[in-house]
Amino acid sequence: MTHANREAGTLAAMTRSRDRDGRGRARNARPRDAAGRPLPHGAPGVERVPEDLALSPAETVTEAQRLLDSGRPFHAHEVLEGAWKDADDDTRDLWRALAQLAVGLTHAQRGNARGAVALLRRGAEGVRLWRVLDVAVPAGLDLDGLVAHADALADDVERDGTAAVTSARLAPRLRVTRPGV
Repeated sequence: MTHANREAGTLAAMTRSRDRDGRGRARNARPRDAAGRPLPHGAPGVERVPEDLALSPAETVTEAQRLLDSGRPFHAHEVLEGAWKDADDDTRDLWRALAQLAVGLTHAQRGNARGAVALLRRGAEGVRLWRVLDVAVPAGLDLDGLVAHADALADDVERDGTAAVTSARLAPRLRVTRPGV
């Protein structure tokens, strides 16, 4: 058997064993824990974000905040990723950057300092780049606050590791808060 045939056989076996949707796109139906780590098939896990979830920008931010507040940044990332995939050209890069911030929080929660710093910085930079556009900020998002939070957390994790990460730091405020609210 040639190397190419072995490669093709391995790829075919991998393709058959992976979860796929009707269009052949990879899907992961495995249950996940609260931190978003895959569990064995059949194991009890937390409720997953539906892959076809379609929310308005305001609903997206509300749901992502709920998930962050409940200690589930990976699942908040899935909600933000859905908004990114459904977004118009004006806001697509913003939603992608917000999803990256949530992945950075996920890495911090899981103890992956290097991944946390990289994704927090990448997401913050994406938000900064988007801010130069003359486009209305959707859903009352506090972009300046999110960038400041991501930068500070990345700096702290880079200096002190993930031991400095508290549950409060994994749940930044997504919206501008009004005094007394």
